[in-house]
Amino acid sequence: MANKSLFAGLKSIFTRAPVRNAAGGLAYALPPRHALAQIAVTGCFHGTFYADAEEQLNTLRALIAQENDNEFLAKLAIYSRERAGMKDMPAALVLALASRDTVLMHRVFDRVIDNGRLLRTLFQMIRAGAFGRNSLSSSLQRAFQRWLNTASVEKLLSASIGRDPSLRDILRLARPVPIDNTRRALFGWLTDKDQARWAPATAADLPEQVRDLIAFREAESADAQVAILSRLRARWDLLADAARGTATWTALARTMGPAALRMNLNTLARQGVFNDSQMVEYVANRLTDAKELHRARELPYQFLAAYLHVQEDIPQKIKAALQKAAELACKNVPKLPGPVVIGLDVSGSMQSPITGRRRAGATTKMRCVDVAALFAAAILRRNPDSVVIPFDTQAYAARLDPSDAILSLADRLARYGGGGTDCALPLAKANRDFRNRKFAGCVLISDNESWVYRDQDFGFGRNGSTGVLTEWQEFVKNQVRLQGSEFTGPRLVCIDLQPNTTAQAPDRTDILNIGGFSDAVVGVIAAFLGNDAQRFVTEIEAIELPAPQTAVQ
Repeated sequence: MANKSLFAGLKSIFTRAPVRNAAGGLAYALPPRHALAQIAVTGCFHGTFYADAEEQLNTLRALIAQENDNEFLAKLAIYSRERAGMKDMPAALVLALASRDTVLMHRVFDRVIDNGRLLRTLFQMIRAGAFGRNSLSSSLQRAFQRWLNTASVEKLLSASIGRDPSLRDILRLARPVPIDNTRRALFGWLTDKDQARWAPATAADLPEQVRDLIAFREAESADAQVAILSRLRARWDLLADAARGTATWTALARTMGPAALRMNLNTLARQGVFNDSQMVEYVANRLTDAKELHRARELPYQFLAAYLHVQEDIPQKIKAALQKAAELACKNVPKLPGPVVIGLDVSGSMQSPITGRRRAGATTKMRCVDVAALFAAAILRRNPDSVVIPFDTQAYAARLDPSDAILSLADRLARYGGGGTDCALPLAKANRDFRNRKFAGCVLISDNESWVYRDQDFGFGRNGSTGVLTEWQEFVKNQVRLQGSEFTGPRLVCIDLQPNTTAQAPDRTDILNIGGFSDAVVGVIAAFLGNDAQRFVTEIEAIELPAPQTAVQ
């Protein structure tokens, strides 16, 4: 007998796809809450291949307006920041929440706005009138005041890096009442006020870190700067402009965390830091410090970006350390319950920047295809019997050694393709070429803008469904034939790397749509393929909110 529970869930597998995606192909609309979550973990408010920043903002506003559960918005803000590692979307969600439930906004504010960059981003959105008013409400002003008065000196100094808006702008509008003379002097110094206006505070009330920072900037020799750095706790980029030569830069390198080192390898090389073999050893060890990587929430794709763009004269030991760091960052990728078909979209739209097109010099060099390739390589590494199928409007035969370094695998995979998009191709190839192999399911990694299916335009499958859904039905039947009636059935996971509101297959008992490019995505995939009912939105709904008593101070 056939597995009744499996095929009961597939009765409407050929449901006609009711909408068109941005590329013009057939698609299924994500439910509003799911679509909101998809935007929250992928949107960066910068132009993508198919949508500009204004369209993303309008879509976000519309989806928020449809969500009546303010607690879900609060949980989504936390998930977007802590699990997905986003920067702009969490701030936008906090701002939206501020106009709907000020108590909830205060409960999540400090957890979501966890550094100066997020504070400045939120302030910029307020000033731009992104969600209506372009000034601080009394409730938001209290949240800003609390943040400014309770943040550590190091956090405030870090927040002072950057302009438009600057921390000075924020302090002048938020008008926090200093909690003591130390904070009063610090606020006065950060806003460039004359010392006479700090009264009753004086320069002697400035925190030690600030006095050391001033001394560093005024030091006349590298030796003096190095001596100050031995006790100064401040971000390196507050000091770089005043650094006097290689000796100072070498000392600065020793103050950097793994993230700062990763992002400034070329700068350190230009400053002569790697002429010292001991510093090469030191930096390599810091880049591969597992505890530091976990604390800094480094994502595997960030090491791929560094690896791809370091200068040729960077020591090989540093390059090898980036390889190892990527492996460590992927350590949470779990072993799946069986081999899977991994469909890797290498179409033309996947060549666009993963975080959108920004102003000149600010656009990331990391493309969607680079991140997708890294996902595929990481899954293959932990599940070596799986099959990777790169595709655009044709499926490519990728001969890979799963034991190769993850960054090398990802680099090789990202070199395929560049044409249109047919997301059904990996499943079609599996149905044809791997018909006698057993799989736990299929993972499709794409920007989800499929518009071609076989020789037909705009993705038509059987009975007006998408090509993905048509090929998936064939895949399911074949796997049940191979694995017997007791087999609970394969599962399909569609990872969308871009802020979209449509999918190529609707969520079902055997189909999961998930968005984002953080390592949290892989844990959801593993649970789903292991027959756990865990879902993308369910993960967000399970977030625990901070206790009410931590709200307004």
